[in-house]
Amino acid sequence: MTRLRRLAQLVTRVDDTPDRVAFAFALGIFIAFFPLLGIHIALALSLAYVLRLSRVAVLAGTLVSNPWTLAPMLTAGTLVGCGLLGVTPTSLGTIDWSLSGRAFYDSLFAGLAPILLPFVVGNLVLGLASGIVAFVVIRALLVARRAKAAADQ
Repeated sequence: MTRLRRLAQLVTRVDDTPDRVAFAFALGIFIAFFPLLGIHIALALSLAYVLRLSRVAVLAGTLVSNPWTLAPMLTAGTLVGCGLLGVTPTSLGTIDWSLSGRAFYDSLFAGLAPILLPFVVGNLVLGLASGIVAFVVIRALLVARRAKAAADQ
């Protein structure tokens, strides 16, 4: 919980408007759900630079995706995509885990191919929804914090 508190302190101390900080954090959340694995940090830093947003806030949002949360996030996104596209995720049961070599990879590809589009669509939709919620929550927190700081002065 201490790390979460430190992360929240970093985001709330960014010297920018509440809208821009909340947008930067929400963009980071969206990137955390982005289905192309391994490019989150580079994508976050690139977009922060291009859009002139706080790198701290964007990176803080991307940290939602980490080794403990990655599997549940991607699974939830895939299931959302399956629901939206009307695809059943039963193809995973067709993978023959006893095979080895080329035969295993052929079986793996055959089992994963039907859920590739739901994986992409679902994670983009879940990322967008999570980003919108994050924007609203972070903006409200920043506005309240700044109003309290102004009242205390």
